[in-house]
Amino acid sequence: MIELVVFDMAGTTLHDGNAVSDCFRAALANRGVAAEQAAVNDVMGLPKPEAIRRLLSASGKPFGAADIDAVHADFVARMKRYYAESPEVRELAGASAVFAELRRAGVKVALNTGFSREIVDVILARLGWADAIDASIASDETPRGRPYRDMIHLLMTRLRVTDPRCVAKVGDTPVDLQEGANAGCGLVIGVTTGAFTRAQLQPHPHTHILDSLTAVAKVVCGTTG
Repeated sequence: MIELVVFDMAGTTLHDGNAVSDCFRAALANRGVAAEQAAVNDVMGLPKPEAIRRLLSASGKPFGAADIDAVHADFVARMKRYYAESPEVRELAGASAVFAELRRAGVKVALNTGFSREIVDVILARLGWADAIDASIASDETPRGRPYRDMIHLLMTRLRVTDPRCVAKVGDTPVDLQEGANAGCGLVIGVTTGAFTRAQLQPHPHTHILDSLTAVAKVVCGTTG
């Protein structure tokens, strides 16, 4: 029986018009580093300071902690402004309905992300999701972000779920799937609603790969029944 579903945000439940990649690339360009779209996709889902570290490292230019901090601060400012103001920002089709369906079935709903808390709060306010979910957690609220298990296990503690086999993890990136597997989740569900195709998700640990959030509800509620 699934007691908790942990959804990723951007690309899984949130449509943002590729803003994460665009803001990454703009913040890096401000420091004289050009990053290709494919390189940014490869670090999607990671805690953003770690993603920035990898992208700076791949550039071949010397950098230090101050550079990572500066790029991250620039990225956060761009993302907060974008999520507060852009007309592109909206929930992915059916997200709120899926949250409600799961909660009616007695399943808790949580969000986790590679974003920091200050970005998460802007998104929750913009979409009016504060009352639609049971909890959220950001990558700066645990010692380790994805692909480690820390965020999921802390959500379990907060929501009084004791067995990770009773948790489903849902996300659109390989790092989401690795996180679910590392946490011991009973369901690890990839969705093709974000930057990665079915073929790109297939090699990574999963129990299901689905094309819509509506299908996620059917899988989870079928498991609970």
